Amino acid sequence: MRRGSFSLNDLPAWCVLNNVTFLDVKVADINGRGYGLIAERDLVDEDGTDDIPALLTIPRDLILSAEGVEEYAKENKDFRQLLDIAGHRSTRGDILLFLLVQLVLSSPDYKGEQGPLTPWTQYFSLLPSHVPTPTMWTESELFHLKGTSLESAVSAKLVALTKEFDDLRAKAASLPFWDEIFSVDESITIQDWILLDALYRSRSLGLPQSGEAMVPCLDLVNHFSEANAYFDENKNGEVGLRLRKGCNVSSGSEITINYGMDKSPAEMLFSYGFVDPDSTVNSLVLPLEPLDDDPLATAKLHAFGASPKLKLAEGDDGIPHWTAPFVYLMCVNEEDGLQFKVLQETDGSRHLKMFWQDIDVTDEPDTIINHIRNHELYPIFELRVLTVLFNIFQGRLEELTSSGDEDKMPGSIRTEIWQAVSHLKSLETGILKKCLGILDEEKTRLFEDDKVLEYLNPMVPDSNDAAAEAANDEEDFS
Repeated sequence: MRRGSFSLNDLPAWCVLNNVTFLDVKVADINGRGYGLIAERDLVDEDGTDDIPALLTIPRDLILSAEGVEEYAKENKDFRQLLDIAGHRSTRGDILLFLLVQLVLSSPDYKGEQGPLTPWTQYFSLLPSHVPTPTMWTESELFHLKGTSLESAVSAKLVALTKEFDDLRAKAASLPFWDEIFSVDESITIQDWILLDALYRSRSLGLPQSGEAMVPCLDLVNHFSEANAYFDENKNGEVGLRLRKGCNVSSGSEITINYGMDKSPAEMLFSYGFVDPDSTVNSLVLPLEPLDDDPLATAKLHAFGASPKLKLAEGDDGIPHWTAPFVYLMCVNEEDGLQFKVLQETDGSRHLKMFWQDIDVTDEPDTIINHIRNHELYPIFELRVLTVLFNIFQGRLEELTSSGDEDKMPGSIRTEIWQAVSHLKSLETGILKKCLGILDEEKTRLFEDDKVLEYLNPMVPDSNDAAAEAANDEEDFS
């Protein structure tokens, strides 16, 4: 659906009308960074003790949160019907439905009754029609994520968004107003839904009182790892942008906030469409799949109760550490002491129970390591785990490095996306190589363990026995 018209020149009047106040700062189009906030004069806080007023203040009634969505539903019956039939599952989902209504009401393609408008109806048209998050990349651009931790994450997200949209359209079919927009006119498409999700992910934030929310004008402030400003929420529900203590900002310089000090490069790219080159966080998350030949694979996944993940993170010392509770479950089976039983309750319901050495561990699948650590064969289990991890890391590294000459940018990918992907690949390649080196050392240590040697020796055929067996197999020509 086509977007409405609302330019940066219209914003000052909108702010006055809706009680949004700027103090010594203004919104500007910043080269290469889109809209942002810049200082109109020197902002100085030399001793870090001055109580500097908020640079930007947004009133409570403009905050788009769960409360704001519910208030709007009281005014707009068409939105209320849509919210009742397709919402009330998550704050994100309800806000996306709200944004969908603003997209419709602000679009020149919509010719129906306007109904009650909100300040967001106008402001929505100021938001970008394209967000550089991977869900909005072209297929040829997505191809270059191959081997990265984002490859499966973006694919899964696009599948989830498509399902969400199809479910929404099916439910809206019972509402005449929305059925006409979705089915008859086909004004709203899956691309619109993907855009709304990208806008939410790249502009939502967590407020102390309001929770997940989108805040107009504050969402125009760009990210910087060493930000000079921060936001807060007062007891009246107003959101303010304030200069950090001890920060001095010269006139014409940009006001920035930090989007997330602990977010990995992959998270930043997934949610905001860029990788912070100054970030010191280096971590990645990979999906875990059960072993192909594991007869208990389905039972293990069911008992674990969540999508298994493998997280790698570098510490302050530059040494990577890994966390993957499910990998220990992958590496033990019935002969080791793992059992699954289906118990039937008196009401006829059936439940899968997991046992380790006859101890019920159904409620603690992510702490299975605490139980197997005391087993006499734990060094063997540890060796299995290291082998599984080694194969995963090695496979990922081969995928990352098999895409050919990374120094040449294909013509099918935009420059900023190529730079972000290249940076992500470089970081993830580095951490995987470090992990492989550490695993090699750990495996060497385990191969010197007496229990491991005792366990493995029977598997190595004796040379004399092998020679005798070969002799017996020879044909007798006498």
